[in-house]
Amino acid sequence: MKKTILLFCGCAFSMASAQDHFSGINTSQRVGVLNANINPAELADLRSKYETQLFAISANVANNKVGFSDLNSDADFEDLIFNGNKPVNFRADTEIHGPAFAFRVNKWAFMVGLKAYAKMDMVDVDPNLGDAVSSGNSQSQMLTTIINNDFNQRITGTSWGELGLSVARNLYETDVHKINGGLTIKLLFPGSYANFGANQFSGTILTGAGSSILTDANADLNVSYSGNLGETFDDFSDYTSSIFGGLNGVALDFGANYQWKDVDNVHYKIKAGFALRNMGSMTFSDANNASTNYVLNIAPTEQLNLEVFEDADGLADAEDILLDSGYLNKNEKDNIDFKVKTPAVFSAYADFKVVPKLYVTLYTKQKLNDSSANDQIATQNVFSVTPRFTINNFELWSTWSDNEISGLAGGLGLRFYGFFIGSGSAITALANDSKQADVFLGYSFGLR
Repeated sequence: MKKTILLFCGCAFSMASAQDHFSGINTSQRVGVLNANINPAELADLRSKYETQLFAISANVANNKVGFSDLNSDADFEDLIFNGNKPVNFRADTEIHGPAFAFRVNKWAFMVGLKAYAKMDMVDVDPNLGDAVSSGNSQSQMLTTIINNDFNQRITGTSWGELGLSVARNLYETDVHKINGGLTIKLLFPGSYANFGANQFSGTILTGAGSSILTDANADLNVSYSGNLGETFDDFSDYTSSIFGGLNGVALDFGANYQWKDVDNVHYKIKAGFALRNMGSMTFSDANNASTNYVLNIAPTEQLNLEVFEDADGLADAEDILLDSGYLNKNEKDNIDFKVKTPAVFSAYADFKVVPKLYVTLYTKQKLNDSSANDQIATQNVFSVTPRFTINNFELWSTWSDNEISGLAGGLGLRFYGFFIGSGSAITALANDSKQADVFLGYSFGLR
């Protein structure tokens, strides 16, 4: 499926300038709405009695094959991403935060806010299969490639909206120590979804003379789509035009944090916390919904010319082509409505005072579900270290992270009063060796 694969590569680079969203600012000492994204217990530490976030946006892209220096070559991007034998992993996603409002009342704190998400992922895609589907071969001599995978490879896209309702409370406090707990209930509004999964794929690809032929092939396929992404997904507007569907899902965040207070009783020597986030699912329901499991079976004496997928705009077209070929057997009936799990993660962090105005933050995010599962929105594991210089109205930090997909990344960020801007990969991107890029900015303000 030429367009099915290439759209994720092309759209991702056109939409984003990944690591975790809002790296550095989400552990800022000026506690605000973004801090509650990684732990709702942070709301109990709001510096202002009232906090308003006008907007925040973050766009990330990461892969395990192509660095910035590679993009300076004359090779096409699909040739770079599908080079070698290592499975391709690719993530591109955007978070758009709308207005949010938080406030404190004695030991309690509350927040309400809107968010929108658009995500595109390639999970463990076989590069030989991807190359054969995405481009023909101009060699005159026929080449034979045998594929035998024992994993599920996916190409998937998702868009959805969210209304978050948060509550936090101070549970224990002395002149030295403080402990908070918090909970966020997320009301989910699924928009569009598309998933193509090929589990236990085996087959032989014959390439040459401008064509790619698949023969002697077997796989368990999942084809699911809902909303705009079933018809076409080669434009970012396919995601943004239908982000907010009807209310059809719930997810939970809950966590706790601890402070060892400093002598001024405003700052701290250590602050640490943990949270379980995105524990839930949403159900996609649309007039063009489909979620079907198939068995692909192409005998050694039969052949499927992969060029037939050249004009496929989306999964519905690709599904029709495969059905017309006669090589698909339906293993499970179509589901009009289907459920997709949100990207559940465990996150933990600790912020240490080194000297006055200089702090170092350690942060980790670990996924709790299998990204290769067809009913799961994918995410990645992250560990980061962030040294920061901070005074009341100004912060400057540099985040250095090790990401599951793209490896090492280093970036910069700053906050001036309520405005913030940054990137978790700006430094390594300028060095031409980074396999990820991200950028974020936003504005919020507090009232005493």
